[in-house]
Amino acid sequence: MPDADKSKPAPVPDAPATTGGAKRGLWIAAALAVALALAGGIWWQRTASADPSVQAETMALGPVTLVLAVSGKIAAHDQVQIRSAVSGTLQEVLGKEGALVTAGDILARIDPSQQEAIVRQAASALGQGQALQAQAEATYARSLELGPLVARTKLQEAKLALDGATQDVARLAALLDQATIQLARFTLRAPMDGTLLTRSVDPGQLVDPATALFTLADLTVLVVETDVDEAYATSIAPGQAATLQLVGSRATLPGHVIFVSPRVTPETGGLAVKIGFDDPLTAPVGLTITANIVVRTTQALTVPRSALQGDAVFRLIGGRAVKTPVLVTDWPAARLIVTTGLAAGERVIIDSTGLTDGLAVSETAP
Repeated sequence: MPDADKSKPAPVPDAPATTGGAKRGLWIAAALAVALALAGGIWWQRTASADPSVQAETMALGPVTLVLAVSGKIAAHDQVQIRSAVSGTLQEVLGKEGALVTAGDILARIDPSQQEAIVRQAASALGQGQALQAQAEATYARSLELGPLVARTKLQEAKLALDGATQDVARLAALLDQATIQLARFTLRAPMDGTLLTRSVDPGQLVDPATALFTLADLTVLVVETDVDEAYATSIAPGQAATLQLVGSRATLPGHVIFVSPRVTPETGGLAVKIGFDDPLTAPVGLTITANIVVRTTQALTVPRSALQGDAVFRLIGGRAVKTPVLVTDWPAARLIVTTGLAAGERVIIDSTGLTDGLAVSETAP
C-alpha cells in the first residue's frame, strides 16, 4: 500500500517573524524624515522672511567743527642760503654748523689775490689821471692870468683839456670803486643775526655763485610748513586757529595760519601753507609736527559716513527704509554735514549696507 504521506506536498517554512517589524520600522523612519524636512522648511522660510535689523538715529542740530588734519615740518620764519657772488678758491672757512652769528660776521674768505691786483691797477690809473688833471688845471690857470696876451683859441683848448682830464678822473675813480666793491665780495659775511644750520664747503674748494655755502636761519621765530590738498584749497585762510603737536609729545600747542600760497603746485597738487605758533617755541628745524586746522564751526545736521549710499541716505519710516537724496559737505571725517535733504527729528539708518528703497526693516537698539 502506497505511503499516503509521500503524496502530500512538503510544508512551507514560516517567514521569519521579524519581516513585518522591519517594514513598519522603515515606514516610521520615512515619516520622521518627512516631518523633519517639513519642519526645517518652515523654519528656513520663517528665517528667510524675517526683516533685516537696522539701527537708526534721530537728526538734531548740534555744534560741528570742521577740522583739517595735516602733517608738516618746523622751519625758521626767516632763512637764507648764503652763496658767493664771485668765483674762486676758498681760502678760509670760519662759519661752523650750529654757530650763532651776528650780521656782518665773517663766514668765509675766497682767495682775493687776482682782484687785489685789479684794485691796485685801478688805483694807479686813477693816480695818473689825477696828475693829468692837475697839469690841465695849471695850464688853464696860466692862460687866464695872461688874459689878452693869449689867443682865444688857446684859452678854449686849455679849458677843454681841463674838462677832459676832470671827466677821466671821475671815470677812473668809478673803476676803482667798482674794483673795491668786487674785492669786498671775496669776503662772505652774515646778512643777519641767526644760527648756521648747514655748512656745505671746506677750505680749498672751488666755488661759484651757484654753490650754496651756508644756510642761515633766525630760530627765534619758528613756523610750521605744510601742504594742503587742492580739494580743500578754498577752505584755508590766514587767521584760522590750529592745534599743533610735536612728534613724540602729547602736549598740544596753539597756533594759527599765517600764510596761504596763492597758487597750487602743479607737480604735487598741494597748496603751501604756513602756521605760526601763538607762544614762542624752541625746537629743531625739520622736526615733524601734526596740525589740526579749524576751518569752520557751525550748527548743523550730521550723519555717519556709513549712512551714505552714493548721494543718498535711508530714512526709517513706518518700518521701511526710504531712500532720500541728500547733499553733504565732503570732509575727511567720520561724520558729514548734511546741507540739504534732511530735517531735524527725522530718523536715519546709520548703516546703508544692503538696503534698498522701500525694504521692510526692524529697528534694534544701538
